[in-house]
Amino acid sequence: MNRAPLLDIRALSRDYVSHSLFGAPHHTRALDAVSLTVDAGEIFGVVGESGCGKSTLARLVMALDKPTSGHVLFDGDDLFSLSPKHLMRKRENFQMVFQDPFGSLDPRQKVGRIIAEPLHVLARKPGRAEIRDRVVDMLESVGLKAEHAERHPHEFSGGQRQRIAIARALVTEPKLVVADEAVSALDLSVQAQVLNLLMDLREKRGVTFLFITHNLAVVDCIADRVGVMYRGRLVETGPAHAVFEQPLHPYTRVLADAEPSIDRFGRPDASERAPPPAPLGVVEGCAFRNRCPLAVDRCASERPELRTIIKGRQAACHRAEDMAARPPSTV
Repeated sequence: MNRAPLLDIRALSRDYVSHSLFGAPHHTRALDAVSLTVDAGEIFGVVGESGCGKSTLARLVMALDKPTSGHVLFDGDDLFSLSPKHLMRKRENFQMVFQDPFGSLDPRQKVGRIIAEPLHVLARKPGRAEIRDRVVDMLESVGLKAEHAERHPHEFSGGQRQRIAIARALVTEPKLVVADEAVSALDLSVQAQVLNLLMDLREKRGVTFLFITHNLAVVDCIADRVGVMYRGRLVETGPAHAVFEQPLHPYTRVLADAEPSIDRFGRPDASERAPPPAPLGVVEGCAFRNRCPLAVDRCASERPELRTIIKGRQAACHRAEDMAARPPSTV
């Protein structure tokens, strides 16, 4: 019997309207009918260029913003159908780690109080002794010491601050953690430490991660499955290594070719040869067609839908079968 996914995102869209003093309101579709599922205990990566809608997706999953249409089901409950009281209680089960470890921690507070803060919104508020014990447990779980609870954030390195942010996210023992560019501000050696920590926490505590980044190498290292986003749409999904080894969407190929490689040193990559993406918005046909080397007339008139190409692999491309027929190459 198949278990229901922990996170079930259904046709999620988000439109924004900007107003100018003299012109007509401008509508922007930041997220366009995105659907995906994340199973309990899984690390699901979301990748794409800046401005593709990754952070908008994270905010909607965390119920920090409301969608224009669509649903976010967490553990069977539609978050946007819950009352404010029930949503607050539900929040202890999903937490977020933000990109900037320097800006996401209150510099005026001691680390112990920062980590303990989410405990004060629990339906059953723990006592002082339990709070102290849980803070110490979280600090040790992320490789820090109990005495660090009495220090301020400025006394720590960037990697240590991100560990503190992870401890704060895990202190309520959530089922899901959304990590939005959680390692992009860190040095490579520190990135590796934090990634190993996240994988460790998944193994030891069974935490599910929605891991959002622009770095394919990071996702290939940490994620079980991946979703590739372009201009607010999901264009490919599948097991992380398989997606990067043999992309089924030309945009995924562009992202893979743009990854730094000693073999391509000194040669322009695919992202440099391709024109930049057009502004966000609703377009006819395939939004990637002007950058795509495989585009045909059909791409201009018919928007490709996300569909199964190979078992466990989906792509939104009219030429996906041609991509699948190509020999795989390692990124």
